[in-house]
Amino acid sequence: MRALPKKELRVKYLGERWASARVRGTRHNMGHGLKMATDIGAALSGYFGGCHATPMDLNMPEYGNLDIPHIERKHYRKISYLFGVMLNAHGERFVDEGLDLRNYTYAQFGKAVLERPNNLAWQIFDAKVWDLLYGEYKTHDASFVEANILEELVTKLTGVESEKALQTLTEYNDAVNTSTPFDPTRKDGRRTEGLALNKTNWANVLDTPPFRAYPVTGGITFTYGGVKVNTSAEVLSENNAPINGLFACGEMVGGVFFYGYPGGSGLASGAVFGRSAGYSAANYCTSR
Repeated sequence: MRALPKKELRVKYLGERWASARVRGTRHNMGHGLKMATDIGAALSGYFGGCHATPMDLNMPEYGNLDIPHIERKHYRKISYLFGVMLNAHGERFVDEGLDLRNYTYAQFGKAVLERPNNLAWQIFDAKVWDLLYGEYKTHDASFVEANILEELVTKLTGVESEKALQTLTEYNDAVNTSTPFDPTRKDGRRTEGLALNKTNWANVLDTPPFRAYPVTGGITFTYGGVKVNTSAEVLSENNAPINGLFACGEMVGGVFFYGYPGGSGLASGAVFGRSAGYSAANYCTSR
């Protein structure tokens, strides 16, 4: 089988910008399984225009770093944005960082970051929320800049229009309704008012130094498209007939996710289809 260029299928199904996405897996994640299945007639299923896409450290390797322990590879993700604000290269906010609980938005916001100019954004926090951030923000190799005043911080945001960034942060601070108590354990309704794009939960005034900003880009975990299977995890052909001896589970299966991904649901999908695929494969082998 012809070796696939590493970015070929990402560009084919998701678009040119996805050539720049950081891959949370290894350099061997090139879609060979998908191609082998379709080469023998497997039908595709699901939404190929979407994927699990997470904000990732802009300075991480292009692929998952195999030179560090497995448990540390997740440290490149940066998903505590709900306690701060995100700015694009134009110095503008582009998502409602407080739209919902983290597990319901993080797999979508990586896409939002990747679609910004130069495929980057900066996440900005003040010292009040430092203890609420995931440990990945505090590792020895986390990328960030720091300053004691916002006027200085914005000058350190590489690739960002600093004057516009300061204007955005000032307008954001002025718009926070501080009469609603801040509660990081639930959607607290603490919001901004009067902005073109309001933050609807967990809005805090950025007023406690030091201020830190983390550069991020989009990272891809898996696509929402895959092969079509039946309830026995048999891979189906274009005419919906099972392909003899071919089974699939996990991220190879399409039609499970479409426009979103609740945190942890991939594990549930893998367990359900994995059990079914295992039984089916065992039955296939013993019947031969």
